[in-house]
Amino acid sequence: MPEPSTVALWIVLALLVLFTAVAISRAIRIVPQATAVIVQRLGRYSRTLDAGLHFLIPFIDKVRATVDLREQVVSFPPQPVITSDNLVVSIDTVIYFQPTDPKAATYEIANYIQGIEQLTVTTLRNVIGSLDLEQTLTSRDQINGQLRGVLDDATGRWGIRVNRVELKAIDPPASVQDSMEKQMRAERDRRAAILNAEGVKQSQILTAEGEKQAQILRAEGTAQAAILESQGEARAILRVFDAIHKGNPDSKLLAYQYLQMLPQIAQGESNKMWIVPTELTQALQGIGAALGPHTPSGTGGLDGPPVESHARDDHDDAVEVEEPSLEDPAEALRRARAEAAGAAKEAEESTRSVRSRGVRPDAPQAEPGSLPDGGPAPVAEPERPDEPTQ
Repeated sequence: MPEPSTVALWIVLALLVLFTAVAISRAIRIVPQATAVIVQRLGRYSRTLDAGLHFLIPFIDKVRATVDLREQVVSFPPQPVITSDNLVVSIDTVIYFQPTDPKAATYEIANYIQGIEQLTVTTLRNVIGSLDLEQTLTSRDQINGQLRGVLDDATGRWGIRVNRVELKAIDPPASVQDSMEKQMRAERDRRAAILNAEGVKQSQILTAEGEKQAQILRAEGTAQAAILESQGEARAILRVFDAIHKGNPDSKLLAYQYLQMLPQIAQGESNKMWIVPTELTQALQGIGAALGPHTPSGTGGLDGPPVESHARDDHDDAVEVEEPSLEDPAEALRRARAEAAGAAKEAEESTRSVRSRGVRPDAPQAEPGSLPDGGPAPVAEPERPDEPTQ
């Protein structure tokens, strides 16, 4: 067995080695980047260690605190704040700060995070107390600026720089939230009603404009159609009038046309009685005299084909009917008025010439085939010149 003195020597050597290792570990200090280390010597502030390798005196120099120099973010719990209109709102705040002086942050305040929190709460109550609820909800930038200014001035001596203050949430009471939602819903309903009314108004205006333009176009179309129709009727009347004069109809044809028109008089549904006019017997006598055995030469009997006394070559007396062509309504109206004025002037001149000879213009001339009593032969509406006479 080893002697006691040898064991004691080994123990002393082991303690010496352990002391040397502890001393070396305390003497060498490696500081990471963006970190500051506060060193005290014999209980007093000695120096601030920056990033890198540093040597300390063992058991004399002591590390007091390690300060993180990076920008830090601290979120504080909701704080009840009373507005100027006596409403309690809960406000969550977020603070962005950065230590600029590690010595001041260590020796000027015990806990700078807690100090910033309490300072934020008191400043926030002072700022919100001068605003009503609506201003509080709509003036976040103004509130943030005021809080940052107050906190930056107060924390400057602590070696802290407040970079930014944000209001994370502003929660009014539940009853106020319900009222705000109803107000917002009513405002949206009002805007929707206004937009709907504006749409209906625009729709009615456009509909009225469309109806106005449609009525104008229909009126213009009706006017042009009436002008063209009157122009066609005027041309048809003039052509029939010319065809009648060129055909030189005699009393037999007129009497026959008169007999053809008589049945159409009795076609009305309301006619209960048909009175035969006295001109009917005269017309029958004229036709019988024209178709009898003593018919003048140039006319046939009942069995023979009728031959007109004034028959002429079809090629010479045929009236050419042109296809109507559409023209400008104003020009057609002007031409129709000119033709009507010319026809009236011709009728007036013929009336004057007849009166100058002492004959009534409305008295018919006696022609072969007239009625036996010498009375005027009935005049029927002549047929169109392009239809063959019976």
